[in-house]
Amino acid sequence: MFAVIKTGGKQYRVAANDVLTIEKLEGAAGDTVEFTEVLMVGEGAGATIGAPLVDGAMVVAEVVEQGRARKVLAFKKRRRQNSKRIRGHRQHHTVVKITDILTDGAKPAKKAAKKDAAPKADAKAEAKTEAAPKAEAKKEAAPKAEAAAAPLFTAPEGEADTLTKIKGIGPVAAGQLAEQGITTFAQIAALSDADIARIDEAMPFSADQITDWRDQAKALAK
Repeated sequence: MFAVIKTGGKQYRVAANDVLTIEKLEGAAGDTVEFTEVLMVGEGAGATIGAPLVDGAMVVAEVVEQGRARKVLAFKKRRRQNSKRIRGHRQHHTVVKITDILTDGAKPAKKAAKKDAAPKADAKAEAKTEAAPKAEAKKEAAPKAEAAAAPLFTAPEGEADTLTKIKGIGPVAAGQLAEQGITTFAQIAALSDADIARIDEAMPFSADQITDWRDQAKALAK
């Protein structure tokens, strides 16, 4: 049996155990998600078509992973203006595995049964022993978060250059570069291919765009 569901403004034909990539949903790997916008369910002559939705139908899936699609480049050039701009975008998506197709108002089966009352004391003891490592993990997470927020480069001492003199860098882009510690023509001119790859991954600028800035900065840094 298969069903047709609607999510993220798109329609998908699904069956049990299908794995598909859809627009981003909230949830971590292993979480269960329910699709209630079912447009069609069944197979052959016994298929039911909704008007627009099938009453009491539901598709249950498990989140496999959260990810991002490949980078898409948007290139814009103004004729005879000596101006061009390249922006990169990576769309967030969610990979799910269809676990069940339900009809007639049926509810999804619970993943785990409730524990008996007898081992409750043991569960409390386990919770206490697990609490200590969790507290330590939170302490370790704090410096990791600060490290993630650290700029990519260290800004040099002295007065910053006017990066907007480089064609393609506007006030907004200049501010974003300054936040990452890039403030002078000399820094941009000295960027290595590895540095460009880091900027391409962490910032909304493509490698081709940054390479063009590097070539311009070499002339301005003299």
